[in-house]
Amino acid sequence: MSIIVQKFGGTSVGSVEKIRNVASRILEEKQRGNDVVAVVSAMGKTTDTLVGLAREISPQPSKREMDMLLSTGEQVTISLLTMALIQAGQDAISYTGWQAGIETESVHSNARITNIHTEKMTSQLQMGKVVIVAGFQGMTPSGDITTLGRGGSDTTAVAIAAALKADRCDIYTDVDGVYTSDPRYIINARKLPSISYDEMLELANLGAGVLHPRAVEFAKNYQIPLEVRSSVEKIEGTYIEEEASMEQNLIVRGVAFEDEITRVTVFGLGNALTGLSSIFTTLAKHHLNVDIIIQSQTDKNATNLSFSIKEQDLQETLAVLEKNKEHLGYTHVEHESALAKVSIVGSGMISNPGVAAEMFQVLAENDIVVKMVSTSEIKVSAVVDEKNMQKAAGVLHTAFNLDASKVEEMSL
Repeated sequence: MSIIVQKFGGTSVGSVEKIRNVASRILEEKQRGNDVVAVVSAMGKTTDTLVGLAREISPQPSKREMDMLLSTGEQVTISLLTMALIQAGQDAISYTGWQAGIETESVHSNARITNIHTEKMTSQLQMGKVVIVAGFQGMTPSGDITTLGRGGSDTTAVAIAAALKADRCDIYTDVDGVYTSDPRYIINARKLPSISYDEMLELANLGAGVLHPRAVEFAKNYQIPLEVRSSVEKIEGTYIEEEASMEQNLIVRGVAFEDEITRVTVFGLGNALTGLSSIFTTLAKHHLNVDIIIQSQTDKNATNLSFSIKEQDLQETLAVLEKNKEHLGYTHVEHESALAKVSIVGSGMISNPGVAAEMFQVLAENDIVVKMVSTSEIKVSAVVDEKNMQKAAGVLHTAFNLDASKVEEMSL
């Protein structure tokens, strides 16, 4: 008997009617003769509502208490979904993250899973029950509740699939697969039949919200077959696998974009060999994620250092830098907000030089100023003004032949 892990996001369980629909999808898989573990998120906008309540109490609430608060959202969903399955005649049991045996590091609000004790889940599956697990959460070795960061239910599902040696992990969402770009903003975006782990990992890291980056990383490391599917329509989705076919020989397979980016510039950093490492070590100790980095030498034999961060981390980043100013040895810090990151991704870039040059030419022709750049073997990212984000994504999507109409023309 195969084990199938299914994950349902917040919009898929946003009402009682939708929860009944999810129960029917689980029953269909169970009726095929498979054991099923379902991982679910909080209903609809529950997490946002809880965050709003916390902000009314404190502008910077305790991260430990935020984890305690936010973990309640999934608990509502797992109990209601289990009730729906039992009402439909299928025996089921719900577990919070810690009841399911999900152990994490001792980091609040963005913890990583370190181990999953599968004994409880396995014993319940052997009794023929469907196991419903709260996504997004776990517990430290000392017993504190932790959360995995926004989108962490994806990670929970894939990690459970790896721990149980499941045959497949299906990610059910409000879209029917992975698209060449976000179809809510890019009207000519189209669904990809398949995409490689590496390409999906880049897209997820660069702002494509369909899958959490850590989930893709887990899937790649443990070779877990993934399929992103619609929770409403019963159609094929997008398969995420080791090697996806190079559809129509396209060099670029997707365009991702992300707003609320801030550029922080540290001026007058001493030229000691340890200067750069000291800054990023200090930020890392406070779990502040730095993205694009640019270093420049000044005439006064000092270094200016720019890096991008998420806007939500700005105040904490500035506070950490100020607190450690004497140790780090810089003169002052400036920052620029209201920026966005636009990226192109594709495995075909490895063997096709000149892709970055074409990207920058397209942006220049459309009067879009590039403020920072980052590259890897299969992606190029540019930081632009936030007001130009959607325009930049659209012109790049067209320029690299990703529009649905362009693909139809190429296949004729």
